Amino acid sequence: MTDLGDLHHFLGISVTHSSDGLFLSQRKYASDLLQRAGTAECHSTSAPVDAHTKLSATESSPVADPTEYQSPVGALQYLTLTRPDLTYAVQQFFLFMHDPREPHLALVKRILRYVKGTLSAGLHISTGPVDKLVAYSDADWAGCPDSRRSTSGFCVFLGDSLVSWSSKRQSTVSRSSAEAEYRAVAHVVAECCWLRQLLQEFHILLKVATVVYCDNVSAIYMTANPVHHRGTKHIEIIIHFVCEKVALGEVRVLHVPSQYQFADIVTKGLPV
Repeated sequence: MTDLGDLHHFLGISVTHSSDGLFLSQRKYASDLLQRAGTAECHSTSAPVDAHTKLSATESSPVADPTEYQSPVGALQYLTLTRPDLTYAVQQFFLFMHDPREPHLALVKRILRYVKGTLSAGLHISTGPVDKLVAYSDADWAGCPDSRRSTSGFCVFLGDSLVSWSSKRQSTVSRSSAEAEYRAVAHVVAECCWLRQLLQEFHILLKVATVVYCDNVSAIYMTANPVHHRGTKHIEIIIHFVCEKVALGEVRVLHVPSQYQFADIVTKGLPV
């Protein structure tokens, strides 16, 4: 095996070494994307989505050329490898692939304009200790104006470094905000269990429980109390799953004030 030295570039991701860690960037990849989309000279914007509106699948008229909407899809998805701030916008982008409308095309153009203004953004991997996993979980209850499904999102930190994040439309309609939040907690607990097992294979044993922060008090209460009432029988399986991990000491679910909820960035559009 040949030693190629320090890593500097891999699959479109540039790696910059410093005394406090690594900085991962896709600046060149993003610039090429803007060139292909014909938006290299466009004006930038400060946020990838409008924080005050929700897109519908049926509003306005279909776009004349759907490929104009669909062609950037893969490139934007790959860009989220080092750009967690794009995760929610790209997730919204995928929802309308089958029948894009004019407001949806405006969303794509806005994302590209945001990328234009944030080419230097990237992901920092710290050199600090990797002795704990901390996760933030959130849900946008009934946020879809068409189906009233909720959006789950989470961010997972290993030490001081962000290592996993997700924004995903829930598969069923939640009948309460507590249910939507609890489903989001179950998603991040499953992710944390997988990460703990992966770290164990790397001979990194986490001696403390993974802390999952959630801003819904009712959902937190359900993680510690396995006694179900009529309003939660339909989510009994995920309640048992999370309660079991809490009982085993692998996970602790704690409350975090909404203003410190990092997962907000992957569940809804935020102002600057």
